[in-house]
Amino acid sequence: MPVVEQPRTFRTSFDQAAADYDAVRPGYPPALIHEIIDFAKLPARAKILEIGCGTGQATIPFAQRGYQMTCLDIGLELATLAKKNCNPYPNVQIQVTSFEDWRPEPYKFDLVISATAFHWIAPEIAYPKAANALRETGALAIFSNEHPPADKGFFADVQAVYRLTLPDTRRDPPTIPTIQASIERTVATIDATGLFAPVIVKTYPWTLTYTTVNYLRLLNTYSPNLNLSAEKRTQLFQGIADLINSKYDGTITTPYLSVLYLTKSSTSRRSPQPA
Repeated sequence: MPVVEQPRTFRTSFDQAAADYDAVRPGYPPALIHEIIDFAKLPARAKILEIGCGTGQATIPFAQRGYQMTCLDIGLELATLAKKNCNPYPNVQIQVTSFEDWRPEPYKFDLVISATAFHWIAPEIAYPKAANALRETGALAIFSNEHPPADKGFFADVQAVYRLTLPDTRRDPPTIPTIQASIERTVATIDATGLFAPVIVKTYPWTLTYTTVNYLRLLNTYSPNLNLSAEKRTQLFQGIADLINSKYDGTITTPYLSVLYLTKSSTSRRSPQPA
């Protein structure tokens, strides 16, 4: 099930949990990375722009291939860790800035990527500016890790903890958009810009197992939790820890669905670069 849309002001909260973000935020399936590279037909010295690099979860697989990368993130602590992680790759440049404030050289990049970050930018800014950054044959790849619905086991049981701790913030499942609805909305948004070729969508199901400690560290990287009061966050995490330790022997397996949107630049319909 996709993450419920959060206020755009929450986007600055991740920096306070940069160490946890670096340690436990999941990366992306190798097949997804290969799909992007094949689709974009990247030359050996391709130039890639990454929007919202975090600590480098999606950066490293491209950096390892020697591509020239310009990676943006608004979080100083996140960017500092990204620089450390990318130290072996001299072709990677990390900049501490928002995509909105960044001033690119037009039509420079072979590929623009954004991993679980593009939704934080207003579409009327994000898509025209990405299109403006792309070369004539450039490609756009937006991808994210979604949580498929889980109606049994831990993910059903943990709803009681959320309802008890955060009764005023929980939404009923019928009001939360499904992953398919989210995909359809995103495709429609991209197509409506008139700046890109028809979108191709690929999905990749996979799982990852966490200990209690690491799962709580993961939860500490989610913006709704980071924006709780310290008291509420402690109460919530303690309830979840008690559930995992008492009923699941200290480990749980999380299902993920990585969703990838691929499209190519349409230069004949490109709009001017936003000011």
